Amino acid sequence: MTEIKRSAATPPRTFDRDYYRRYYLDPRRAVVSRGEMELRGRFIAAFARYSDMPVKRILDAGCGLGLMRKSLRRGLPKAEYVGLEASAYLCRKFGWRQGSLADWRSRHTYELVICYDVLQYLGDRDAARAMANLARLASGLLYFSALTLEDWRFIADRAKTDRDVAIRPAAWYRRRLARHFIEAGAGFWIRRGANVTLWSLETVDRAARRV
Repeated sequence: MTEIKRSAATPPRTFDRDYYRRYYLDPRRAVVSRGEMELRGRFIAAFARYSDMPVKRILDAGCGLGLMRKSLRRGLPKAEYVGLEASAYLCRKFGWRQGSLADWRSRHTYELVICYDVLQYLGDRDAARAMANLARLASGLLYFSALTLEDWRFIADRAKTDRDVAIRPAAWYRRRLARHFIEAGAGFWIRRGANVTLWSLETVDRAARRV
């Protein structure tokens, strides 16, 4: 099994201006487009509305350039948006809250938490801590995605994908998320105990109808 993984002794990645120019602002190399992220934000907001859960606070953990912020705020206009980001450069530029999801704490919980393309930048220990922290922070819906071993092998465009990451099997993430969440599919997870009703064919977990 081929795995690209930084050593635990490797210094943390520097997410500076050059990094974001390479992977987000250069159209020849950009891993995502503004249009794609606009649609993703609309999709997340629409699912939150469909679930009929009042969303007062949104936590975008690892928000980067904040490419989903406008569409999330349009779709959920009454919700407070909080961007959490490890990059000192982006926090200075956009005013995000600086911190790592592995140990960041808040006096609030959030009805909607987004963790998109973040945890592959953490080693196993910190990634596991971050996933436990998601369970503390998310009181309702979680939208979660990370580059997996299966993605790297069969889906990702390797010419554009950052390979200086920890690539783990999808099952590694699912096992940890399933301790506190029910998988609804398409990246959505519902916090166990949240007042959200899912029909049998709307959830990956056949035993869970009301979670």
